[in-house]
Amino acid sequence: MEGDANGIDVEKEEDESVINILRDRFRLATISIAETEAKRNGLEISEPIIAYIADFAFKYTEQLAKDLELFAQHAGRKSVNTEDVILSAHRNDHLASLLRSFCNDLKAKEPQSERKRKKASRKEDKATTSVVHVPDL
Repeated sequence: MEGDANGIDVEKEEDESVINILRDRFRLATISIAETEAKRNGLEISEPIIAYIADFAFKYTEQLAKDLELFAQHAGRKSVNTEDVILSAHRNDHLASLLRSFCNDLKAKEPQSERKRKKASRKEDKATTSVVHVPDL
């Protein structure tokens, strides 16, 4: 029994380690983007504000990922697709329309031969377009 508990503890520590690495990388990318945009617009942003923006963006992204996973589960799927992403933006009409437009542009760029090869029904076709697998951490 104790061996099982230790194994669970090790898994938890590994999960926390992965989350910390992702958070750090995300923060660095966010800080880089904020600094680049500030320079491009001739602005200065204080370090505490940049750190706050990075933390806020990470927390928002964490919640978005959880929402997407729930949308996919509710639809009976194990993978998130573009419809889930568009649904996540339902409170922001402008963002939802931009996402729909982006999705339509991607579908238009998809080679015709690949679209013709699929013999699935339209409903299945929509559900499997641009699928992103969400692994369990």
